[in-house]
Amino acid sequence: MRQAFAVVHSALSDQPISVDVAIAAVDSRTSGAVVSFCGVVRDHDGGKAVDRLSYTAHPTAHQALSDVMEAVAAKYSFSDEAEEGVPVRIWAAHRVGALQIGQAALVCAVAAGHRGQAFAVCSELVDRIKEEVPIWKEQFFSDGTVEWVGAGGAG
Repeated sequence: MRQAFAVVHSALSDQPISVDVAIAAVDSRTSGAVVSFCGVVRDHDGGKAVDRLSYTAHPTAHQALSDVMEAVAAKYSFSDEAEEGVPVRIWAAHRVGALQIGQAALVCAVAAGHRGQAFAVCSELVDRIKEEVPIWKEQFFSDGTVEWVGAGGAG
């Protein structure tokens, strides 16, 4: 019997998100590796000082996030690298609303049978969320200018 996968958590949140919570949620006795990613708001972009950000999600963003997570987990759960009986477990949350410098904007955690698989799943998960989930970032620069950065597949 081939292994299954579990999407442990998939959310858009207007509240702070935690790497520690994500790791604890995916970790299991069968996991040989747990990998996490935390994308944080930085104080600069393109050579300009950033004061803060705001994220806005399209109404379809939650379903898009869920779809991406299920597709990525399924792809790696049934790959040749998958260990029989060890489920790939994934957790992801993306912030919406106003964020300050240093706050987490995207948190992902992956548990898998081996480190190579966990790293691959986490990397693809982050890339696909940024590419396919319709969330837009509004950057507020110190010089008073504002820039919208499109993300995801809606538009």
